[in-house]
Amino acid sequence: MAVTVLAVESSCDETAVAVISGNKLLASLVSTQEVHSLWGGVVPELASRLHQRTLTSLAHEAIARAGIQLTDLDAVAATVGPGLIGALLVGASYGKGLAVGLGKQFVGVNHLEGHLWSAAVAAEELPLPALALLVSGGHTELIRINGFGEYALLGATLDDAAGEAFDKVGGLLGITYPAGEELSKLASRGNDRAFHFAVARTQTPLDFSYSGLKSAASREVEKQKQSGNDNWAADLAASFQRAVVRQLIQRVDTALTADDYKSLTLGGGVAANQLLRSELEKSAMKHNVSLRVPPLQYCTDNAAMIAWVAARKIECNQLDPLTNPANPNLSLVPEIV
Repeated sequence: MAVTVLAVESSCDETAVAVISGNKLLASLVSTQEVHSLWGGVVPELASRLHQRTLTSLAHEAIARAGIQLTDLDAVAATVGPGLIGALLVGASYGKGLAVGLGKQFVGVNHLEGHLWSAAVAAEELPLPALALLVSGGHTELIRINGFGEYALLGATLDDAAGEAFDKVGGLLGITYPAGEELSKLASRGNDRAFHFAVARTQTPLDFSYSGLKSAASREVEKQKQSGNDNWAADLAASFQRAVVRQLIQRVDTALTADDYKSLTLGGGVAANQLLRSELEKSAMKHNVSLRVPPLQYCTDNAAMIAWVAARKIECNQLDPLTNPANPNLSLVPEIV
């Protein structure tokens, strides 16, 4: 029998609520806190207060759009980490309170596990074993998926995440936070070979590093500003984007060569980047694996992916006690294999 779940996502600056019944998504709503662009990044205390202000009305609207009553729910789920602790506490506390009030089960969901299965939300079956590339403002990781709940961390960033590098360099180019989408639009008008940005080498071949690239781009921006040339921003954006994506693709190719996989999947906010999506298509074809990428609306933080994971956890009888705390440093896979 299909379970009906209401899920809450509030790990950063998106307040999101979704309702799922079995594999059918009944409603998915996201409220983005655009005010953070004024400060060039997320202000944690403000994010928490805005979640608190928005969440209840968003949940009621999701229930209405799903065409059900609160009493029809079988469970309530919420993201419990990783993320901003204040923001997590708002969503997790709401989810637990609603579950207690309704006498329903509570399921805590790892935010990264949601991104890991975001393509599956759109009914994209994921042939296993799969190689997953998670790329966002806070995470850049390669993960082997052997089954639901069976993951192995192959590589991760040693410093900055790819999405963080996009935001920082975008800010240097005068693009407001979050900068990824607008930087890519600017890059589409530029020459991606105009500036040479090296791809970092790491001691472990599947790890990532973006701090050096970010610093190199920062120095080049300052150099160009002092040169008096007004026609360099698009070229620099294109060259920088190419370097970010090249590193991701190099690691993906290395992982696909080293082991047997049936599919390649992508998750996280940077998954919306069109250059990355097109380059992954080439990698999948080269290594003869299926490619599963989420629709654009499931790349950024959303509750649909949290609801999907929660429904699978219920099927596997992986429920959580109400004492399960929110954890801003929650890991999906504790060690690199």
